[in-house]
Parts: sequence; structure tokens; C-alpha cells
Amino acid sequence: MEYTFVTNSKEETRRFGATLAPMFIRGDVVLLKGDLGAGKTTFTGGVAEALHIKDHVISPTFNIMKCYVDGDIPLYHIDAYRLEGQNIEIGLDEFIEGDGVCFIEWPQFITPLIPDEVLSITLLNVGGDSRSITISGDTPHFEEIVNKIKEAF
Repeated sequence: MEYTFVTNSKEETRRFGATLAPMFIRGDVVLLKGDLGAGKTTFTGGVAEALHIKDHVISPTFNIMKCYVDGDIPLYHIDAYRLEGQNIEIGLDEFIEGDGVCFIEWPQFITPLIPDEVLSITLLNVGGDSRSITISGDTPHFEEIVNKIKEAF
């Protein structure tokens, strides 16, 4: 199941993340796709805020991963961009299969670590602060999330 809509500001993109946050359960994996500057970190910041995470979410590009464990459930934010062509056996699977929700930017660079059941979110910059966002999932849990987003946006 798939749904596409447009947000017209950074605040709306954050609100989209915040709307999704209560629907996530421990063990969920979310693939974030989109070019640099597409809004992946802005979206993740909205999720973190709604999960009552106090830390400010920043892009994990230079760290590979940022862990936010002080909220309702842990949030693991992986940016695999720098792992293209590298050894990916660095322990990320422990967090991907962990006790929180895991967001993965540039998932194509760690394909062997990606589970079968994921929610995919693609963000495209369509000019200014507007983003086209496509959300898709093919398990009952993720289809339910897509349906709830259709109602909310």
C-alpha cells in the first residue's frame, strides 16, 4: 500500500513525523529515501519530538548512527551514506533489530542488513520548503500506518 502527499513547510514535514510517531512499535524499521536536503532529518526530528526525546536530532552523516534513548521508546537514526562500498559489519544489525524504532537513511548501502518488513518513506524536494512524501508498507502493521496517514493528511 502506498500514499503520496505534499508538505509545504519544514513545520509540516516535522508534523508528519510527529503524526507517525505514536504508531511505531519496538522493532519497527523505517527506510528514509531522498536526496541530500530532502528533509529526512527534519522528518526524524518530528518523530523524536513526539516520542518525547529531549535531544535535538541532527544528521548522523559523520557519526553513521545517533541513538536517542531517553524518550517513550528508543530511536536509532542511521545514515549509511558513508558506508557505500565499505565493510558494513560494524554492529548496526543490533540496532536495526533492536528494542526501538530504527530510521535508516541511504538504506541501499547496507541492503544485506535490511529486514523484509519495513516502512519506506521517500521525500522529494519539489521547490522551496515543499516536499512530496511517499509512504509505503506491505505488512498489516505498516498498511495500517499508511491508512492512518491518509486520514491525517
